[in-house]
Formats: sequence, structure tokens, C-alpha cells
Amino acid sequence: MPYVDRQNRNCGFLDIEENESSGKFLRRYFILDTQQGSLDWFMDNPQNLPVGTDCVGSLKLTYISKVSDATKLRPKAEFCFVINAGMRKFFLQANDQQDLVDWVNALNKATKITVPKLPDGQQNAENQKALPDVVGPKKQASYKTEIIGGVPIVTQTQHDGGEGAGRMEREAMHRSHSQLPYFLGRPTQEHTVIKSGYCVKQGAVMRNWKRRYFLLEENSMSYFKSDLEKEPLRMIPLKEVHKVHECKQSDIMMRDNLFEVVTTSRTFYIQADSQEEMHSWIKAVSGAIVAQRGPGRSAYLLRSWHSLFCISSSLLVTTQQQNTG
Repeated sequence: MPYVDRQNRNCGFLDIEENESSGKFLRRYFILDTQQGSLDWFMDNPQNLPVGTDCVGSLKLTYISKVSDATKLRPKAEFCFVINAGMRKFFLQANDQQDLVDWVNALNKATKITVPKLPDGQQNAENQKALPDVVGPKKQASYKTEIIGGVPIVTQTQHDGGEGAGRMEREAMHRSHSQLPYFLGRPTQEHTVIKSGYCVKQGAVMRNWKRRYFLLEENSMSYFKSDLEKEPLRMIPLKEVHKVHECKQSDIMMRDNLFEVVTTSRTFYIQADSQEEMHSWIKAVSGAIVAQRGPGRSAYLLRSWHSLFCISSSLLVTTQQQNTG
């Protein structure tokens, strides 16, 4: 079984199929380093190798989506397990059944880290650093919180005439309420923010997982590198979203609090930091879609039925006149 070294890393020997589908397993020494976020393997224990010897292979933990027993996949390989990473599967052999279980558990635990959170004090310090300096007295803006349908809604009750102070207050409000289930505000913006916050998203090409800041508005869902960025990495129009629902455990990935946003061209896999937050996102996005499409479709149907009724009535009147004449 793997042992924990002085640097709190899981270490031990495993056999790995370095060339995919070759069926040839080579003995290597593995180090699971959660601080560096990688799984590295060497020709031998680094203590037995010359100082500075590089690893012969390395895998970033953010690329790993699932680690599981591979006995059924490789029945001829005893104590075999598989690491699903991006577009590749890595097959490894443990020393015995207990060794297999310990490695699978350790790897899954290391890769199921969700949204990183800063301590409250450190988060406040970061927010203070991010706020722009404004010369002159700072005018106070008041906000009110209302409970509507069991949801806290935050709105501004007074507007500040100063452009610099107004910008500062908008940014401060944007960050301070980013963890609320829903919030309204930023009255100077064209679109209403329905929900915002950090989640972990799977990349489209390399399939790695990255922390992103999500912003749900009336007509779109966007994500940014951080809440300080002004330009989104991508904007998803809600009119292109077919459905939003919880993603159950599958053969591809095993992550907690995972939901998927299915669009015309792509399925986005997004991981929240808790089950409650996941359901909150699903409810918020689904509600935004209904709010966007429901009234519009209903109005369109009413107009269509009205037009059809008028045409039918006109034809009926014409027919009756012809019959009478």
C-alpha cells in the first residue's frame, strides 16, 4: 500500500502501461503530490537516483476526472485500476487488492477538490486590494434586502452622483453579494444579474478542470477567469440552452455537485462547491430560461391563434355571404 512521506505525499511502486493499449506494464515509483497538484512517476525511488533526476512521467490532477477498478476492463491484468485523464486512460497495476483500494481512494480524494475558498480574513483583504482608490470623501449608498419567494433580493435604494464612487460601490456590491443565492443590483448596467459565483468547469479540449467565475443574466450565462475580469472567456446565450440538470455519476467522471448545461453545440460540465449551490444554479438557470422563453412563446401562440381565428372568421363570413347570394 502507498505510504506517506515527510512531505505528506502518497508514495509507492506501481506498474504502468506507459504506451496505451500495448499491454506492457513497467515498474515505476509514484508520488502523489497534492501540494503541486500532480502525480509523478520515476524509474526508481528518487532517494536512490542522482540528485536532480527528472520524473519519467507526470499527470496534472486537474486533468483527472475519475479513478476506478479496471478488473473487468483488463481481466488478465491482476489488481488493475484505470485513471481517466482528458482524452487518455492510464492503466496501472497495484501490488495487491488493498494497495489497489488505497491508491484509488487517495487519487479520487486528491482530484475531487471543488471550488477553492479563501479564509474570510484573507478574502476580505483580497477584496480591499481590488477596490480602486477614490480621492475625496466617499458617499454612502444604502441597500435594502427583501425576501421574495424565500429568496434574498438585494437592491440599491439611493443612487450616488459621483462617477468614481459609484463605480467603487458597484464593484464592492458585486463582490460582496457574489455568494448569495440570487441578487439584483448594479442599476447602471443594462442587464440584471440573477446569480453569480465561483464554480469549477471542465475544459473543452484538454478536459481539465479550472476555477471560473460565473455570471447569470437575463439572456445569457458567462464565465470569467475571476470576478475582477470585465471581459468573459465565453458567453452562453440562454436561447441556445436545451436543458440544465444534475449530472449523475457515470463511467466518464466522478465528481460531487456536478451539473451540466446542454446547448446546441456543446455540453458544459460545471461543479459547484456544495449540493445546495448546485441545485441553486440549476434552479436559477432553469428559471432564467423559462422567464426568457415562456412569456415570449405564450405571446407568440396567442398572436398565432388570434390571427388564425380572424382568418377563419373572415372565411366563414365570406362563405356565408356567397351561400346567401
